[in-house]
Amino acid sequence: MYHHINCDRFSNSQEMFEQHLRYAIERFAVVVPGEKLSKEKDSLCLTFDDAYYDFYHYVFPLLKKYQIKALLAVPTALICDSTDLDPDQRMSLGHKEIYQSKNYQNYASFCTWKELREMSDSGLVVMASHSHTHKDLTLPGIDLEKEIVNSKEILEARMDTKIESFILPFGRYNHDVFTRLQKHYRYIFKVGQGVNQDFSGIRGLIYRIDGDNLQDERSIFSFGSMLGYRIKSIAKTVHDGILDS
Repeated sequence: MYHHINCDRFSNSQEMFEQHLRYAIERFAVVVPGEKLSKEKDSLCLTFDDAYYDFYHYVFPLLKKYQIKALLAVPTALICDSTDLDPDQRMSLGHKEIYQSKNYQNYASFCTWKELREMSDSGLVVMASHSHTHKDLTLPGIDLEKEIVNSKEILEARMDTKIESFILPFGRYNHDVFTRLQKHYRYIFKVGQGVNQDFSGIRGLIYRIDGDNLQDERSIFSFGSMLGYRIKSIAKTVHDGILDS
């Protein structure tokens, strides 16, 4: 799970991320939901949250360079139709600033629909819903029909492709949210620092390793880190808390 490139928070530098990407490609089979997992080595799914413009500017060129795929989580209400701003302006805000007074609208901090369609059509970027307004879906008064169903419909119409994945904003859910998601999506992702046997996840949820703020290109794949993820995954597997959350 990644967010930004060259931002102030939840980010990696462009140089660090490319080194990390090369390290991952050498050791894992990179796949997206629905693809067969490798029998020769562990499989890895790259997921990017929020569809910030820096994904289009920095990450998409790397996917083309190395010919690998990634899953991009799109909050449909935050996407611009078009913009005339230059890249430096669009990436000039810090992470918190993007959301202050809806600055993202004035700075086009997220990808445009045209950019998303270009990436989708490339076959290298698979789109996932990240809700409509990117709010905690467990809060009172949240319109789950809009956040879960309408966001999917918007993405499918804009991308002209089936949307099968949903990435939970802030990783939060409850019984109602989880039950609704299961009706409309084949793959449901959250934050969780765990590993999965396959795309069925752990009790229906696919846990993701946090790849933001890397200390070096291999840090999250160290023996100690991987052991920790596996222990956490075992704990999640035996814990019967999802439907009662």
